[in-house]
Amino acid sequence: MAHAGSFAAEGGCACQAVRYRLASAPLFVHCCHCRWCQRESGASFALNAMIEADRVLTLAGTPAFVDTPSESGLGQRIARCPRCQVALWSHYAGSGPAVAFVRVGTLDNPDLLPPDIHIFTRSRQPWVLLPPGTPAVEDYYEREAYWPAESLARREVLLPAIAAWQASLKA
Repeated sequence: MAHAGSFAAEGGCACQAVRYRLASAPLFVHCCHCRWCQRESGASFALNAMIEADRVLTLAGTPAFVDTPSESGLGQRIARCPRCQVALWSHYAGSGPAVAFVRVGTLDNPDLLPPDIHIFTRSRQPWVLLPPGTPAVEDYYEREAYWPAESLARREVLLPAIAAWQASLKA
C-alpha cells in the first residue's frame, strides 16, 4: 500500500465551501471501472478511498447528503457541497455510515492515493491501460486476498456497526 505510514491529507469541493481532513491513511483505495461508476462520475472510472467515517473530519462547511440509486439496488448517500454540488464521499448500503468512500480527486493532493486495486475491469473503457504491478480483477474480490493486515484489523472493529446498520435496513 503506497499510502501506509504517517499520513496527512486534506481536501474539499470545487468552491472550497466544504473542507475535510483524513485523520489516517484509508483502509484501501478502489479504482472502479463498472458502468455504474462511469455513469455516476461522468468519467472512465471512480477512484474511492475507503476509510472509517469518523476519520473524515469536516474542517469547514457542512455537506448535504443526497440519497441516490446504486447498482446493488440498495442505494447510497453522497456527501455533496450544498453550494457547488461536488461529490466528496459516499456511504454505500453495504457498510452504511460506518465507512466513507472518499472521492480521491477531491483531495488537495490526489497523487497521495493511487489505487490499491482496479475492480470491475471487465467493463473498463478499452483505451484505459492498467498499470503493471497494481492488482486488477474482472469483478469484485475477496478482501483477505488483497487488503493489508492492518486494514483488515481496522475493518474488524467496524463490523458491529456495519451489522447494526444492515439490521436496520431489514427492520
